[in-house]
Amino acid sequence: MIARASVGVRAIASARALVDVYLTEIRIAIVEQFQYRVGNYLYMIGMVAEPVIYLVVWTTIANQQGGQVDGITAGDFAAYYIVWTLVRNMNIIFTPYGWEERIRQGELSGMLLRPIHPITWDLGYFAGWKFVVIVLWLPIAFVLGLLFHPVIDPTPLDIAVFGLAIWGAYLIRSVFYWTVGMITFWTTRVGPIFELFITAELLLSGRLVPLTLMPDWAQRLADVLPFKYSFYFPIEALVGNLSDQDLYAGLAMQLFWIVLGSVVVRIVWRFAVRKYGAVGN
Repeated sequence: MIARASVGVRAIASARALVDVYLTEIRIAIVEQFQYRVGNYLYMIGMVAEPVIYLVVWTTIANQQGGQVDGITAGDFAAYYIVWTLVRNMNIIFTPYGWEERIRQGELSGMLLRPIHPITWDLGYFAGWKFVVIVLWLPIAFVLGLLFHPVIDPTPLDIAVFGLAIWGAYLIRSVFYWTVGMITFWTTRVGPIFELFITAELLLSGRLVPLTLMPDWAQRLADVLPFKYSFYFPIEALVGNLSDQDLYAGLAMQLFWIVLGSVVVRIVWRFAVRKYGAVGN
């Protein structure tokens, strides 16, 4: 009994220490990123350019077809792509390209000396950045709303699910992009593989167009892949008038992909780190 109690105490202490690490990284990111407000705004404006192009194109098509495309009105497109801008910025994570630099310059050597898994630092830091993103996004959303007149009427449940879903999307992308990045341990260039991955995401996540406008086979394929739950589901949770069942099912699928992705990261990391042979400058 004493041994079990001791194990339990150590587990609680370890969990508290991990939480402290996350909170510290979040605070560091918030303070640091608010120091670069102008840079962040310019970066976000660049990110907004992509959905604005999509929005203008689909709004024009909707107006030319009597006000809607397959039941989606110009106001619906405006709501979708304005919320898209927040979801996209919330989905910014450590890029697989960054792994090449970490390994080539030996940065990973120092990270491996720390007693905590390197993904902890990435998750904490980029999570802190999101709080800055949300604050900076609000004026951008206001201006886009004045320009494009979105139609949006979420319920309290929609808002609550959206608040969870955007963080779920962040975790899904983090674990799977981490997995793709670790391919660098076996090859010096992750670019071609990453391009295939990002192409699949573009087509099957709702990032280019709402998935309801995609062919039936693409929609069925998107249902069984993680991409949909990092873009389309969070957006639709707020603007799509989903049923309560669909909202809960979407959150359950996000949890499934987060757990699965975490397991994959743990397994791949165990083998990948054995291949690490870089040295620092």
